[in-house]
Amino acid sequence: MSGTVSLLGLDFGSTTSSAMVASAAMVRNCVTGRVELSRLAEEYRSVPVFTPLREGRIDEAAVAALLERWLAEGHLQGKEVFGGGALITGLSAERQNAAALASLLRARLGDAILVASGDANLESWMAFLGSCARLSRRHPEVEVLNLDIGGGTTNLALGIDGEVRRTGCLFVGARHLQVEPGTYRIVAVSRYARALLDHLGIARGPGDTLSAEDVDAVLSFYVALLEAAVTGRAEVFAAPIARLHRHTELEIEPPASVAPAARVVTLSGGVGALVYEHLRGAPWPSTTFFGDLGVDLAERILSSDVLARDLAAFVPDHFGRATVFGMMRHSMDISGATVFLSSPDVLPLRDLPILGRLGSDAEPGRVQALLRLVRESPSGGCLRIEWTGPTLAAVRRLGAWLGDELKARPLRPEQALVLFVAENVGKTLGQYVSDWGKSPVKLVVVDEVVVKDARFAQIGRMKDHVVPVWVHGQD
Repeated sequence: MSGTVSLLGLDFGSTTSSAMVASAAMVRNCVTGRVELSRLAEEYRSVPVFTPLREGRIDEAAVAALLERWLAEGHLQGKEVFGGGALITGLSAERQNAAALASLLRARLGDAILVASGDANLESWMAFLGSCARLSRRHPEVEVLNLDIGGGTTNLALGIDGEVRRTGCLFVGARHLQVEPGTYRIVAVSRYARALLDHLGIARGPGDTLSAEDVDAVLSFYVALLEAAVTGRAEVFAAPIARLHRHTELEIEPPASVAPAARVVTLSGGVGALVYEHLRGAPWPSTTFFGDLGVDLAERILSSDVLARDLAAFVPDHFGRATVFGMMRHSMDISGATVFLSSPDVLPLRDLPILGRLGSDAEPGRVQALLRLVRESPSGGCLRIEWTGPTLAAVRRLGAWLGDELKARPLRPEQALVLFVAENVGKTLGQYVSDWGKSPVKLVVVDEVVVKDARFAQIGRMKDHVVPVWVHGQD
């Protein structure tokens, strides 16, 4: 199998938005037999632009025009996009019309990409994979803790040997206080910054100018939270103002009590890019150049012994565009070549809940309980099938139990059942569940895909006997 496909990554963040296009070869691994993407080549990288806002909302018309420009510049107009993803992150995800932006992207791009809004764990995971997965694999004995620091959030991911083990998120970023570029005159204040200013006793608001002491107090709070997350000092987050700034807890132990003991910090995101560019010799941008505290926060991070200790020695890839690169390259998996479809038009499927797992020791009662959950979901749902070297007898037995339950209590026509199985038994299991095509159930069995801990799945259209698979809503 050989063919070239196009991938698209989009990131709509608190401060800036950007796009990336790549081509990849879809080939069959001669050792494992799996279909994989290889020879990834970046074809287009947009210039970051300020996320279009109008009266505190995302400017949908401006985003639509921006998207068309990116597609044209990336030579994707009229061309099929095989996969990728779009993230609406940070403070953009908290805008009232963030859902409308997600709908706009889906309407324009169809089901070729995953569109996720405000999924902090997914953002953390993607930033790690896009930024420092290769660095982590080069140092498999070291824990790598990546801080993806943007305008509204810091997404944290702890990984070992290229695999993410923990994720978390803080409402720490450059753009909670927006100011006039070149000054510290406040233009806008997020609700998190408002609470922080009140906590610090700083009676400032739009139209007022922050003093040097005010800026120092805000940055000291942000850096203290970052240092506490890195060192595993959970007691710092006991204070109400710190809890407000914690979106998702990282839940890591202090480095001295874990194995391996070595833990290094890497950065990505807009603030991370400023830090690494300065380490390479670039001068700092002028005062509040971006209309926020990003430059000040980058400078303060470099003065922290905890955060800056490893930055010069462990430099990640794609640190300025980590999330968009991660979404383009790593948000999607590819099935094996024995996918079972009850009918050719059953795909694509979007945002189906992943409701549970069936192991090799599953009993009919467990099958009935999980299929009851599928029936209670308006669109149906997904189940993870987890075997250890399944025998034909085991496949036949589980398939018969599922088929009998679906025959006794069928799904509604608008509902679908998706089974994910890691082994190359998709068509076989599907035939047993569907009673060799006699069952009217909308059934998809996706093989050779290991579904990570997640809440939802999306499955694209079949191409060359395989399908793209996305999961999101990481636990």
